[in-house]
Formats: sequence, C-alpha cells, structure tokens
Amino acid sequence: MAETSFDLIVVGGGPGGYVAAIRAAQLGMKTAVVEREHMGGICLNWGCIPTKALLRTSEVYGLIKHADAFGLSVKDVSFDAKKIVERSRKVAKQLSGGVSGLMKKNKIAVFDGTAKLAGTGKLAVTLNDKSNVTLSYKNVILATGARARQLPGLETDGKLVWSYKEAMVPPEFPKSLLVIGSGAIGIEFASFYRTMGAEVTVCEVLPRILPIEDEEVSAFARKAFEKQGMKILTGATVSNLKKGSNNVTATIKVGDKTETVTVDRVISAVGIVGNVENLGLEGTKVKVEKTHIVIDQWGFTGEPNVYAIGDVAGPPWLAHKAMHEGVLVVEKIAGVKGVHPMKTENIPGCTYCQPQVASIGLTEAAAKAKGLNIKVGKFPFIGNGKAIALGEPEGFIKTIFDAKTGELLGAHMIGAEVTELIQGYSVAKTLETTEAELMATVFPHPTLSEMMHESVLAAYGRTLHI
Repeated sequence: MAETSFDLIVVGGGPGGYVAAIRAAQLGMKTAVVEREHMGGICLNWGCIPTKALLRTSEVYGLIKHADAFGLSVKDVSFDAKKIVERSRKVAKQLSGGVSGLMKKNKIAVFDGTAKLAGTGKLAVTLNDKSNVTLSYKNVILATGARARQLPGLETDGKLVWSYKEAMVPPEFPKSLLVIGSGAIGIEFASFYRTMGAEVTVCEVLPRILPIEDEEVSAFARKAFEKQGMKILTGATVSNLKKGSNNVTATIKVGDKTETVTVDRVISAVGIVGNVENLGLEGTKVKVEKTHIVIDQWGFTGEPNVYAIGDVAGPPWLAHKAMHEGVLVVEKIAGVKGVHPMKTENIPGCTYCQPQVASIGLTEAAAKAKGLNIKVGKFPFIGNGKAIALGEPEGFIKTIFDAKTGELLGAHMIGAEVTELIQGYSVAKTLETTEAELMATVFPHPTLSEMMHESVLAAYGRTLHI
C-alpha cells in the first residue's frame, strides 16, 4: 500500500477496466485498478463467460436428445442441476484468477474497495477492510459498469423473481419460467431453460423479439423458438406479479386482451442502468444522462483528466466494446500516433441462443431509412454442405451493400456458430473492404464460412449454390 501516486488509475476491474490497465502498463504508465468485488467484473464472473458455460451444457444436452439423427443410441438421458452450476462457476473462477495473474504480471497495483473522485487529481478509496486511502492520479478512467434495471412492481427478490445472477445459479431447475424482455440476456436464458426442458414464456413490450436485430432475423428466430415449444408474446406488458409460496402469477396485457400466466420463476431482463452513484461526480464537469456518463469520441468526460469507458459510458453494452474503448482511451492519453476513435458501426453483436444470432452494422431497414441505395444478398444454411453434415440446416446469412460504392454496410446472421463467423465481416468493415474484394476472397471448403461468400455473391446476382 506504500504506492499511492499513479499515472493512471482505473476504477473498475471489468473487461474494459482491466484491459485499459494492461495497455497502460505496456506503455510504461504507473497503473492501479480499484475493484470492489471480482476482477473481471460482471462479464467474467456473472455474465458473458458463465452463461456461455451454461449454454454449452444445454447445447450438448439438446444434441444428446437427438442422438438418433446422428446414428447414435443414448438411453436414460438426464442432468444434474448442481453439477451444471458448479461447472459454470468453476469456469468463471478460473478466468477471474487469470485476470488477477495478469495484474501481477504487468505490475499493476490492485486496491480491493470502492473509489470516488475527491478533488483535482485525488481519489478517495474505501478498502474492503473498511480502512481508507487517498490515491493521486494524473489520469483516471471510470469503468464502473452497470447493473440490472428494476421496474416498479417487477423488482427481483432473488427467490421467485430472478435477475441474471439468480438465473445462473438455480438451486433446482424450475419447470416453468416467464422471461420479461427479449434482448440478448433474456433470450439466452429463455433458450437455455427451454432446451433443458422448462416451459418458457417470453414477454416483450416491443413488436418483435431481439428488437435491435434485422427484422428478418427476428422473425426467423421467433419461428425457431416457437418450434422448440417456447411461447412468445410481443407488444406485451406485465402489469402485476402475484407471488405464491413457490410460484408467481403474472398478469400480461397484449393489445386489448389480458391474460394470466402462473410459473415457478420469473426472470427480469429489462435492461441495465449505469453505476454512477457514489463516484464523487457532484461538483465536477462530468455529465450523466439516463444513468450513463456522457463522453466524447475519446472517452473524455469534460472534467480534466477524467475519462469513462464501457457500460457506464453508454451503448452498445458489450464487453468487447469496453475492451476496445479502454485501449483507445489509454493510447490517446499516452499520445500514441494513429489512434482511431470508436466506430460503433464496426462493433459486432452476438446472442448465444439456439439458433445463434450475430450482426454488425446497419440493418436493411436502417440503411433504407438513411436514404441509401442498397444491394442485399441472402444465403440459407440449407445450401451449405458443412451445415447439412453438421445437422444444422436452419438459418441464413444476409449482407447489405451500398449500391454505389460497394461498401459493406451490414451483415446479419442466424444459425449454428454464427457468433464465430461474424468476425469475418468485422475485419472486412474495419479494412473498408468492398464487395469486389470479398467476392475475390477464397473461402475454404467445406465450411460454414462459405455462406458468407455466397451471401455477398447473392447481393450481386452471382450466387453459385442456390
């Protein structure tokens, strides 16, 4: 604790925070991180990583239940809820420990506690052992993340009404669930529990599920989920939750009709709010709008030497956005040449349901709303040899180009492993690749990635396999 003066202090050890700290250390800055709970933040401990471990379990379980389609015979298929949760927690713990190791490797000081701005160049830290220390900084990055939004009358209680956290560690698997909200978090949990055998109802206030995705993807996803037995209500609001001893009865209004649904548990996934409280922002030039810190393209808040990144700094609320943002802010502070500001249109989004969903850039509707003259290509999984061999013939890849320049404006996918495929289009957009260059690229056979090529060809009337 002897060192209390730093070139950079990062408040928050989540994906954005710890990556920013590592990059700062690489650039020779004397760096510290203040983290109140777990290194790796929500994403690593209670979000991205452990949910993927759960979803991997449900994927394997779903395949086993259809083993006969692959010429295999499997009898008496069952699962152990406790072991499923234990594996997920073990994965999270392993990676959290890895981040702590990276802090040591890069000689980054870690203060376990909470911090707040305390005057120019000063940070007041209350350590978890209740002691206090004042740290001095040349620059500070606020990377405090966000938490689940609570709606009046629909508040989580940790027992009958769950947030993502309780949904990740169920003491026993519910037989029925109501999921409020159909964004990535809600749909991933709905997919996980439905595949594991629960009766699942999804309630979405907007006209369609996965509302930020391309309309064709949303429509395809809905049909796929309903085919799996999921009940989906759109344009629907939950007006009341009546709790029983071990169940919940929800009153749901859809248009002019009202219905009630009784389930074992409810999962609330209605968005997030930024962690902006108790940061000492009062009296500073830091502005907060709708619970998020306002920043410019370099993460600057307006208060001298104070920056913000990640979920607390606004959408898109994605770990990889926070990481990239952390690096660019640190490099801007350090005066690294050639630093580029964030281009949100080049940030891919992934939803790890079954089927998977991934996208980048403009949707078809958004491109048209901008008045752009576009070319759209689409290729189905059923036309791809690898997809058929995998037993995954459902889905499609859609690409959108500027008809005048050939610029790749957006790409939208639904189907097996599209969360891995989307990175190809991420690279293409970052390199400002045109349709001509994509069409001239050789894709390996047999792979799912061939559909990416075919979708580009389809936009220009040159598709080969449909």
